[in-house]
Amino acid sequence: MAYDVRHVRNRRGLRDFIELPFRLYRDNPHWVPPLRRELRRTLDPAKNPYFTTASVDLLVCYRDGTPVARTALVISDAHCRRFNVHTGFFGFFEAEDDTQAVLDLFTHVESLCAARTIDTLEGPFNPNHYSELGMLADCYEEDQAFFQTYNPPYYHALLAAARFSPAEALFTARNSDVKGFLSGEPDAAVPVNSGEDYMAREFRMGDFREELEKVRGVFNDAFSGNWHFLPAEREEHLFAAKYLAMVTDPSLVTIVEHRGEPVGVLMCVLDVNPLLKELGGRVGPISTLRFLRGRRRIGTLVVYAVGIRKAYQRSRVYALLVQSMRRMARRFDVLECTWMSPGNVLALAAARRMGMKEHKHFLIYRRQFSTRMQRMRREEL
Repeated sequence: MAYDVRHVRNRRGLRDFIELPFRLYRDNPHWVPPLRRELRRTLDPAKNPYFTTASVDLLVCYRDGTPVARTALVISDAHCRRFNVHTGFFGFFEAEDDTQAVLDLFTHVESLCAARTIDTLEGPFNPNHYSELGMLADCYEEDQAFFQTYNPPYYHALLAAARFSPAEALFTARNSDVKGFLSGEPDAAVPVNSGEDYMAREFRMGDFREELEKVRGVFNDAFSGNWHFLPAEREEHLFAAKYLAMVTDPSLVTIVEHRGEPVGVLMCVLDVNPLLKELGGRVGPISTLRFLRGRRRIGTLVVYAVGIRKAYQRSRVYALLVQSMRRMARRFDVLECTWMSPGNVLALAAARRMGMKEHKHFLIYRRQFSTRMQRMRREEL
């Protein structure tokens, strides 16, 4: 068998990159196909403002002319400067259970890293820490929820063969009977004014861009000390929020203000993955209409992000956001959250208040290249 690793440089290569998982997961009922159009948008440096300060290389390994493995290499200058590292990211990793294909794929990635003085590789990030990330490590027989990754168990062995080791462990949390959990409590609405000049309100869709700026400001401050966090620029935030109205509504986003200034944000979204599965990776006018109508049937709410400005993390803001979360959750059967790290104290406390228990686990892998490569980099510098 002949193996050949190629850079994606044309439409055919991009098609092979995008279509590989559709073939791999063709008979897997738990995988949710991404929208092809949205994936192309995400990976296009001319459209995605994240790549203003980062590069991306898309690579496909072919076996006898057939695509069998793929990955993206992302190198963020901003990340390297911020954390004083020489680290690249891999993402969008998919592969047949073929060790040689994966070895050849990452040997090629290593050569690219050597040419760019990168001595460490981490992932998967799809394509960065704002996105879906991590390798699913359990619950393979459960459906993929919104903003979660999915992969078969053998991916871990493939990465181990390519000399990657687990570096970080992340997890989601879940309450499968949130209505029952909250049934004994009064259905109190979030107060418009809680005293001490604090006010909780819904997201104003009519002022979409201005509201997004307020959310961005809160999150950038709240998460500034988090693992791998880089502040999101305005254009990056707008890019990521393009389809926000498709997955949430104003009643599922709470902004807490103190004397008119935004200081806390709770953003929840609908688990639209069952609807996305029906689309099969393609979308048109009729399927979009069905998608919008189908949102009424969704029974799972996903806590996407909770952020409080650091100066207010011991104030009434936390209680207001938790109260708002409880109000939202009453309308749903299941409450999920996106990934959390063990050190995220506020998020963990909020999850416990909602009866959520640790659920799925995800691993971030790391590989440090040979001391010879590191020595060569030092000599070049």
